[in-house]
Amino acid sequence: MATLAIETSTARGSVAVWSGGELIFNESFAAERRHSAALFSALERARGAVSRIEQIAVGLGPGSYAGVRIAIAAGMGLQLALGARLVGIPSVAVLETGSPNFLVAGDARRDMFYFAAIDSGACIDGPRLASENEVRLAVDQFGTWPFYMSEKLAAFPTGTIAFPSAAVLARQAAEERSIVQTDDLDPIYLREPHISQPKPIGPPLARGPVFR
Repeated sequence: MATLAIETSTARGSVAVWSGGELIFNESFAAERRHSAALFSALERARGAVSRIEQIAVGLGPGSYAGVRIAIAAGMGLQLALGARLVGIPSVAVLETGSPNFLVAGDARRDMFYFAAIDSGACIDGPRLASENEVRLAVDQFGTWPFYMSEKLAAFPTGTIAFPSAAVLARQAAEERSIVQTDDLDPIYLREPHISQPKPIGPPLARGPVFR
């Protein structure tokens, strides 16, 4: 079974195809939070790497909400076009680390972070919201496990940079590991979006005289 994977939850996006027990396509691209153009070019090349795609795997975050939504939309479109199975896996579970066990944290804004502990591709803690102190306590609890993040965080200067990988995502989906959603996918978003309320524009204008 050929599995196509899409991962755009961080500043480094990637697309990969896993088939016959091996990686046959793998492409990464830097697009910050605007993944659309680079993503669809990579998807076109990925589709040409194999005659039939039977499964599509999407990284669900947490991370860039816009990036994850783009990946889900692309995955759903391909599912309809190809008649493929669609699955979702937490992006934090597919970091390119070379280690089966690791910790990961990321910026969740408003002085909060997301945190997860990964054991052989499975999230055994999180992903969850955590304060700076809660992340430090969790890192101490897991002792020697390596600690990663996908962008520099001033609060944790000793963390190592690592990105989610579509190649890891494709392999884990092909092996039926770490799948948390199927078909109707939603981003892993740990709290409601913060929406700034519009400022009042002042009292309504007084009605002037009416001339007939």
